[in-house]
Amino acid sequence: MSGNLQAAARRLRELHDCGVLVLPNAWDAGSAALIEQAGALAIATTSGGIAWSLGHPDGQRITRIEMIQRIREITAAVTVPVTADIEGGYGPRPEDVAATVEAVITAGAVGVNIEDSRAPGGPLFDPADQAARLQAARAASESADLPGLFINARTDVYLFGIGVPETRLDDVLARSSAYADAGADGLFVPGLTSLEIISELAKASPLPLNVMAGPGAPTIAELTGAGASRVSVGTAITQATYTLAQRTATELLSTGTYTQLQQALGFGAIDNLFAR
Repeated sequence: MSGNLQAAARRLRELHDCGVLVLPNAWDAGSAALIEQAGALAIATTSGGIAWSLGHPDGQRITRIEMIQRIREITAAVTVPVTADIEGGYGPRPEDVAATVEAVITAGAVGVNIEDSRAPGGPLFDPADQAARLQAARAASESADLPGLFINARTDVYLFGIGVPETRLDDVLARSSAYADAGADGLFVPGLTSLEIISELAKASPLPLNVMAGPGAPTIAELTGAGASRVSVGTAITQATYTLAQRTATELLSTGTYTQLQQALGFGAIDNLFAR
């Protein structure tokens, strides 16, 4: 195991202990390099953004091989630690998750998100079954000589509206306990933006809390005040980028003008990111 990878894993863990960790999400080498240049101390990938860039819808529609290749390209483009969104682990069995984690480490990532949804919209894995999958991920990190891999256990209870609203907090707390016992390091609860519930969850969960922000969500300062320790934005940056591409193309084809391009980075500013 590379000493650089061990150091990156330690660094990612340290960042979780130094106040809120803000993770803009990248989907390819170029977006990752620009996010690092903007000052990010670590890079998180977005599985949705990666899927779109490969011509697939989000939701575990790409293969493990496709995902690992993109993770490898991203880790090669930056010097900061990378944590990879590996969806549900590319297979339902614990051994599927283990194989994916081993491949992720080989690709140079030092953290993973593993979700408990079986498919977009649900259903979710039973907490005990998901705990077994997380245990397999931890065992795989140890056998790959990276025991410090940061495992962020994602639960989609709020994202997919599982159960009635009154039961969701208790469901997430029960999952948090099971996932912590299985070796997870963090709890990721996308779809949750209520500061009141975030505060309750952050106080009661045995795992530090990661939430997903974006337009309409509380500010990072507000989320931090409520107890979130990690904030990411999912596909939001990818969506903004694709929106600009659509607006620019529409302008070129309709009016023949270039106003959407006026604030673009220069060719050299981007090209030089890969000149090392």
